[in-house]
Amino acid sequence: MTVLEDKPADLVRGLGLWQSTALNIANMIGVGPFITIPLFISAMGGPQALVGWLAGAILVLCDGLVWSELGAALPGSGGTYHYLREIFGRRPFGRLLAFLFIWQFLISGSLELASGYIGASNYLAYAWPGLRDMLADWRVPGGLASVAAAGAIGIAISLCRPVRALGWLALVLCGGTLATALTIIAAGFSHFDGSLLTLPPGAFRLDGRFAAGLGGAMTIAVYDYLGYYNICHLGEEVRDPGRTVPRAIGLSIFCVAAIYLSMNLAILGVLPWQEAMHSKEIAADFMERLFGPQAAVGFSWLIVWTALAGTFAMNLGYSRIIYAAARNGDFFRPFAWLHPVHRYPAVAVMTIGLLTAVGCFFPLQQVIEAAVTVRILIQFIGQIVALHVLRSTRPDVTLPFRMWCYPLPSALALLGWLFVLSTRGAWMLLAGGVVVASGCAAYAAKRAIHWLTGRRGNGGV
Repeated sequence: MTVLEDKPADLVRGLGLWQSTALNIANMIGVGPFITIPLFISAMGGPQALVGWLAGAILVLCDGLVWSELGAALPGSGGTYHYLREIFGRRPFGRLLAFLFIWQFLISGSLELASGYIGASNYLAYAWPGLRDMLADWRVPGGLASVAAAGAIGIAISLCRPVRALGWLALVLCGGTLATALTIIAAGFSHFDGSLLTLPPGAFRLDGRFAAGLGGAMTIAVYDYLGYYNICHLGEEVRDPGRTVPRAIGLSIFCVAAIYLSMNLAILGVLPWQEAMHSKEIAADFMERLFGPQAAVGFSWLIVWTALAGTFAMNLGYSRIIYAAARNGDFFRPFAWLHPVHRYPAVAVMTIGLLTAVGCFFPLQQVIEAAVTVRILIQFIGQIVALHVLRSTRPDVTLPFRMWCYPLPSALALLGWLFVLSTRGAWMLLAGGVVVASGCAAYAAKRAIHWLTGRRGNGGV
């Protein structure tokens, strides 16, 4: 059974290499670097934070090999959920683990999406100077947060259409995303001032403060790289996944890592880092410094486009995760409902849109840190363990792609995730624990309802 259950196979496998890579890149870039560079610089207190970008790139490259092997071996809608279910499903805790992943993903995925809309609303306010006053005059609750929430719901509605149309739309949106990033890189290096990259005293003193700063910078970097695995969420809709998934992941990581590093250097070569770390619309400030206010306003509109491209790609992939779990009976049944004609998971799409709208009313930095912290334990660490279990206990599963130098990349990824997790604040770790505990309670409630309704002959929840 596939996402387009009763449609011909050529309609199901609608995403090729370039469409898959485009979905990843649109997800990875989005508005992330345009809202996080100030947070990134402040994490380590200077341009030495670029080390965090490199460390983050190494981490996601190693983790990308884990995704590539799993995505090639077990193609299917749902990404990590699908892998955990296939690998641990024969064990008593397998369904609980799959449910917990979906539960935390509803939260972390919605927060990740919300951060994009929050950043886009700030640039929208820059491009439309009278927007804040207009919202205040109209007594709109939450002001810009309500605009961001409306954008989340609007994108969710736009995703209610067949996947083939969405694949080509992803290419168009990705084109706008790349144009935005390349414009900054070209403008920055043509006006580059190397003297602005002066390091503060003790920039590389290896102590607890440096470790905490590096962990914070890596958290921001990981947030910006998130999405290198987006195509794994659409595995059933990919042509030749054994070859397409690993290539799309590798291409997107290398392309985006080069773009990010170049973009950071370009901006820091124009804006002093002491100024950049306090900016709220750093790309607009960058363009205003080089070409004046009008250019900054026009560029802000382009960044809004970029933000919508990223959130479009994320919501598309994330909705398939929730749908796949519900279809298999591992999550609440209403999420398995498909549109009777176009066969898209409308309940999953719109639920993510609504939860994202709620997340738009929280502070940006808290949203970003929570989005990364909540998913590390079950998703990233969980599927590293799952890969080793797959290799050692499932000889029946063919591995079209095998990571190089196994198990070194997966071991490095595990150490990286544990380091990032260890540097998060106590309240973030507590929030992650609350998510897991509440997920266990929800799973128990689901099982109880299923047992009661099953005894009455109503089929469960």
